[in-house]
Amino acid sequence: MTATVPFRANSDLLDSQYTDWKKDPRSVDATWASFFEGFELGLAELAKRQAKGDKGSTGTCETLSEKTLNFRMRVTNALLVFRSLGHIAAHVDPLSPSAPDSPTLSVEGLGFTQEDLNEEVQTHMFRNGQPMKLQAMLEELRRIYCGTAGYEFMHIHTPEIQNWLLERIENRPFEPAPAAESQIDALRWLLEAETFERFLHRRYVGQKRFSVEGGESLLVALETILENLPRLGAKEIVMGMAHRGRLSVLANFLRKPLETLFYEFSENYVPNMVAGDGDVKYHLGFETVRKTRDGHDIAVMLAPNPSHLEAVDPVVEGMARARQRILGDTNDRKQVIPVLVHGDAAFAGQGIVTEVLNLSQLPGYRTGGTIHLVVNNQIGFTTLPADARSTKYCTDVAKMIDAPIIHVNGDCPLEVAHAAKLAIEFRQTFGRDIVIDIVCYRRYGHNETDEPAFTQPNMARSIAAHPSTAAIYKGVLAQKGVLDEAGAAALQKELEDELEDGVKTLAEREEKLGDNPYEGSTAEPQPPFNFDPVLTGVPEAELKALGEKLLQTPESFRLHPTISKRFLAARKKAVDSGEGFDWAYAESLAFGSLLTEGLGVRLSGQDVRRGTFSQRHCVFYDTETRERHIPLNNLSEDQGRFCVYNSLLSEAAVLGFDYGYTLLAPNVLICWEAQFGDFVNGAQVIIDQFIASAESKWQRPSQLTMLLPHGYEGQGPEHSSARLERFLQLSAGRNWQVCNFTTPAQYFHALRRQMKRGFRKPLIVMTPKSLLRHPKCVSKISDMSEGTAFKEILDDENLLGPAERVTRLILCSGKVYYDLLEFREENKIKNAAIIRIEQLYPLHEDMLKEIVARYPRAQKKWVWCQEEPRNMGAFTYIRNRLSDISGHRIRYAGRERSSSPAAGSKAIHVLEQDKLVEDAFSV
Repeated sequence: MTATVPFRANSDLLDSQYTDWKKDPRSVDATWASFFEGFELGLAELAKRQAKGDKGSTGTCETLSEKTLNFRMRVTNALLVFRSLGHIAAHVDPLSPSAPDSPTLSVEGLGFTQEDLNEEVQTHMFRNGQPMKLQAMLEELRRIYCGTAGYEFMHIHTPEIQNWLLERIENRPFEPAPAAESQIDALRWLLEAETFERFLHRRYVGQKRFSVEGGESLLVALETILENLPRLGAKEIVMGMAHRGRLSVLANFLRKPLETLFYEFSENYVPNMVAGDGDVKYHLGFETVRKTRDGHDIAVMLAPNPSHLEAVDPVVEGMARARQRILGDTNDRKQVIPVLVHGDAAFAGQGIVTEVLNLSQLPGYRTGGTIHLVVNNQIGFTTLPADARSTKYCTDVAKMIDAPIIHVNGDCPLEVAHAAKLAIEFRQTFGRDIVIDIVCYRRYGHNETDEPAFTQPNMARSIAAHPSTAAIYKGVLAQKGVLDEAGAAALQKELEDELEDGVKTLAEREEKLGDNPYEGSTAEPQPPFNFDPVLTGVPEAELKALGEKLLQTPESFRLHPTISKRFLAARKKAVDSGEGFDWAYAESLAFGSLLTEGLGVRLSGQDVRRGTFSQRHCVFYDTETRERHIPLNNLSEDQGRFCVYNSLLSEAAVLGFDYGYTLLAPNVLICWEAQFGDFVNGAQVIIDQFIASAESKWQRPSQLTMLLPHGYEGQGPEHSSARLERFLQLSAGRNWQVCNFTTPAQYFHALRRQMKRGFRKPLIVMTPKSLLRHPKCVSKISDMSEGTAFKEILDDENLLGPAERVTRLILCSGKVYYDLLEFREENKIKNAAIIRIEQLYPLHEDMLKEIVARYPRAQKKWVWCQEEPRNMGAFTYIRNRLSDISGHRIRYAGRERSSSPAAGSKAIHVLEQDKLVEDAFSV
């Protein structure tokens, strides 16, 4: 904890802090520094008077030194106020003619009189104690902290970081002016954006493009970051951003070919030439390699994004982490830089922003710091800040992770460039997030078809009368003698000619697409889905050896008695006997077998190390020291890496992160587990906008596996349903697999199948709860051994009579199978077969037809049995499919329709469950 003045009564603490301050005044908290400085100045004044022979009374001496001390304290306080609050008086709004008035920072507000301004002052906290007039000191502080950039950093709790920032911010006046070449570069970047947007505005009238006009300095920030990466050891940028300015970023920063971009504006544009069903042009991703001015190659990837403005944030973080893993940059994480471009309203308003900020320093999710660029339009669609947030700044949420925040006037490109340079240096030094708030405006409305004057007439008038950033900056350069009007005009003409050349080559576009329809995009075409069996079994000897290694712990490692006597004992019995492998053990064997084959495995989610139901225990803890041992990382010397992370209490950000990870790490099995399946509701945007549809929209395949505990055990509506029906409603085009397994061996094979096919698809698994320890929900080692594979549908292996006598087919999936099996055995029912559909989507209809053909007398009496209410679960999805195969109406056994997933009463649950099981044999 940072020591503060109220602890002064503690003499040891006082001595310690005083000693530290004497060595380095900036090594202690600012309040202590102020106290010690005033204390020493008071003593110095007293000694000075005594040396002059002032023998006045003690009271007089004390009064004089107290007056001096008070003045010095006000000087120190003024310094702290400027550092803490100078940003509130900075001129960062380009639409305002001057900086806001701040009484707090006035001479009087700081506690001084006009006469005090001529006093000579000095403080070790500023300019190393150099004497200066008070007026000169205050003027210099205003230049530093109240110019066209405002700095927020005094909320940071780490003195080292505060001092690093202080040194760079307060030494800014001594930095040499940028070279003329760099100043002209900034004009080029502004003009590239402005010329491009105006060209589109003229040529494609009325089309939405979410122009960057008014915020062109975003391009200056991006280019500055790019140019500074090589000297700081970085090689790649992974970017995410919403619509605003995206086309300009694609064209001018990522250098997407103009003829490609213009083709996407044309009436002949066919979206599926980009990917699947395609998407609008301002959602598409792109990747390229840029050359810096010094000739270094920097890879830049812009992730495709949906209209949910900040949903792409965790996806980008996951992609960046995957690239860092691929490059072996998992310690310093300096080679791959995540850059997120935000809108002001979304940064303040979207909860996923907070969740992603929370990821920044967590071991399983950190990416070495993200540079956040806020394109601050000072409005969200038609909503002004007063109606959109309860904070002064849209960036205040970033203070919770001690991120420095730089507010900068978007009409001052050199100031933006300086902020960007500072940001990348900070990120590479401390591995932490930093925010640049580029305060700007929208030249048009939310998009080019809006009329902003409907709702913000005053702002619209101000913007209409305001010259562009490039026009203002041209004047600055001309005044400095860096570039005259003719030079600026030549640059403008060069850029206009490039755009015209892009249009001329548009006619060749179809021919080019014929050669490679995915050229330059982030698309990754893959073979189509098929049901070809994949032999995922592992030789029995290898499985036994794996099983044994999963039981081992280091010598003298003290396991909890319950884990050693029950958990490991049960596993030992299964290995020795070759049967009784439960769900969690089959999972560990699947993970372990992939690891020994050199593949990686990542598992994350809330409490996944132990498992919500205390079933997994993939991390062992010493009961005395809490030292950790991970058996899956101790299988062989050349094995792949197993990473398991208990996540923050988030669904959306963590699921988005793990999904993003899969995009760039195809050789890693990546699993996200919900604490309870119901909780996946909190990540619905990630599911809808990315996992379900990204392959169709952007041709981005993923092997993400989602583990969603699902099952009706009388635990109420919040711990029963993973909303199976929602995943089935989103199922189309063989976009993913939705499964509800009944045996551990099926789970084993499905996990391995994820990594063994020639195509990648997300896997959605309704994982069990009570079945984790159900005596019948176990598998034999032979079920997972060489030559075995996953089966989309399981025939009835436990018939009580011959198949020819079966007159009723009960079809189901998941846990309810064991209830049906028990009822049939208790009642010795011989005319009913129970068929398990393990993979609901894509439904393997040929396999199903082959299985039901065994029961010729049952063709007219098919029953779908489920635990979920009739309007939930799989019934509405599968009813018509089964009817098409059987040629008859499908009967239903399950709960009645309900608005809630389950009853809250255990007694009601039992009655409902008993009835639906009985109905399956009688309806």
